[in-house]
Amino acid sequence: MVQTIVRPKESSFDMEVSLPIDYIGKDVHVLFYIDEEIKTTTVKLLSTKKPSDYFGILNKEEGENFEKHINNIRTEWSRDM
Repeated sequence: MVQTIVRPKESSFDMEVSLPIDYIGKDVHVLFYIDEEIKTTTVKLLSTKKPSDYFGILNKEEGENFEKHINNIRTEWSRDM
């Protein structure tokens, strides 16, 4: 990626950009925006938990209900529509 900052003095101007050799012959996107238009956001990374980290979070009754629900869903997949 190549990024540069330009401060135009008029609404019309000429611009010359030097690009890396591997950009030649490819579509290159050119964007114009002002710094005030950029919105910053925060990113929350996904957890790196393993399946074993969830062992024991359901009691026996909840586990049986969940298993029944899963089996019902699986029978829906093989149902003729």
